[in-house]
Amino acid sequence: MSTHLDRRQFLSHLGAGAAAFAVGCAAEPEPEVASAPRPNIIFMMADDLGYGDLSTYNPETKVPTPNLDRLAAQGMRFTDAHSGSAVCTPTRYGVVTGRYAWRSPLKKGVLSGYSKALIEPDRPTVASLLSENGYATGVIGKWHLGLDYTTTAEPEGYGTLSDTSAAFKRSDEFAKPEGLEVDFTQPLKVGPQTYGFEYSYVIPASLDMAPYVYIENNKSVADADQHEPGRSEGEVFWRPGEAMEGFDFQQVLPHLTDKAIEFVESQSAEKPFFLYFPLAAPHWPWMPSEEVVGTSGAGKYGDFTHQVDQMVGRMLDALEASGQAQNTLFIFTSDNGAEWDPRHIEEFGHYANHPDLRGKKRDVWEGGHRMPFLARWPAQVEAGSVSDQTICLTDLTATAAELAGFDLPQEAGPDSVSIAPALLGEDAGSIRAATVHHAVDGTFAIRQGQWKFIDGQGPGSVQWEGPQPGDPPGQLYDLAADLGEENNLYGQHPEIVERLKALLEKYKADGRSR
Repeated sequence: MSTHLDRRQFLSHLGAGAAAFAVGCAAEPEPEVASAPRPNIIFMMADDLGYGDLSTYNPETKVPTPNLDRLAAQGMRFTDAHSGSAVCTPTRYGVVTGRYAWRSPLKKGVLSGYSKALIEPDRPTVASLLSENGYATGVIGKWHLGLDYTTTAEPEGYGTLSDTSAAFKRSDEFAKPEGLEVDFTQPLKVGPQTYGFEYSYVIPASLDMAPYVYIENNKSVADADQHEPGRSEGEVFWRPGEAMEGFDFQQVLPHLTDKAIEFVESQSAEKPFFLYFPLAAPHWPWMPSEEVVGTSGAGKYGDFTHQVDQMVGRMLDALEASGQAQNTLFIFTSDNGAEWDPRHIEEFGHYANHPDLRGKKRDVWEGGHRMPFLARWPAQVEAGSVSDQTICLTDLTATAAELAGFDLPQEAGPDSVSIAPALLGEDAGSIRAATVHHAVDGTFAIRQGQWKFIDGQGPGSVQWEGPQPGDPPGQLYDLAADLGEENNLYGQHPEIVERLKALLEKYKADGRSR
């Protein structure tokens, strides 16, 4: 006999529990009603890992993923999950705020490690909302949403977002601005704790971007006065810049996992917790620990991805040991498609972004933003289940609010929709009315049901041969029949193009899609 509550029972019981939490013992006690405990939530997000890397999505993968396979077997696998963008900063903005990042000042590209904070200080976040409703909150991993450092000198215009259309190139766009002097001995003016994360342990940006330093609770754990020379040797690439002494690129992944495990182990069963755990792997530089080198069939990238799988295993084991696994919603996903070129496919026969998908990181085509998404919650999510619902990583905010038993404020999560119906096995039709996709150069697409309209030519990145004579000004694909986006139907269905373009413009103008 199943011990799972259906969604209505679960949310009803949860509401009773949340009400009791709010009013305490002020009133005459009513007869005891069994209430569902509010779940812990762990949101673990890889960096540049593709839809085809996991064997549960791609049986032909050249990367061993036994722990992710275990997670899928014990929980739910989503087949149609999407990051909010095809690159990292905007996806992270959407995860934390429930808002598409193109509504922010960042219209294209990504931030650097020295960029100022992108999230507005007064904007509700998934962490601030959960903290206000009785959760312990933490973030451990790659931040890449900008930080307001304490500085002793700033160049004119520092912090103003200029045109970042070249920010996906390996250029000096990510270098420390000339004239900027950061005092790493002083706390941040704005950092993760500004946004409701009660505990934070982060690196500022991607593993190939200075400064190379760990920041704990808005304070660098060491002064970053050492100058790290850059490297560009095939699979190993990082830019020169400031670094704390002893910063070891190979140890970042296991070190951050150690910190995440410490966070889980420190939590009390009396209070629910939320952990946002954005990894810095398998993004450049591909530097797996020595013990996993050669364990995949896809070179250093595959080995690094295998190590990500091992870190998932460590987290699952730590959660089991803590005694809190039964009532923890554990989500694993990625921020965008893999950095995996045709030359890598030819060399290894590995399709990191899945053989059925077109495109890669940065692209508005499916390979750039269709993500693996696994969710395990033994108390409520059916083991071995599959959902074909179209969802977006911006949906974390609304989902967390519903499962934690509070209403999402009107101003919070404007592009966030709860995926609780899918998780709890309720057949509620399509969860999202439509989903907006975004490429590195700012190209938009919108998805509704089987139809995907791209408001422009090509993938939205520089790695494209350009339009051919006679190509239509946009793209329309029937993903139910053409997941690989090979047959552009733009000229055959003008009524669908018109409808989707109008909806996209409405979402832009309204400032929200929820």
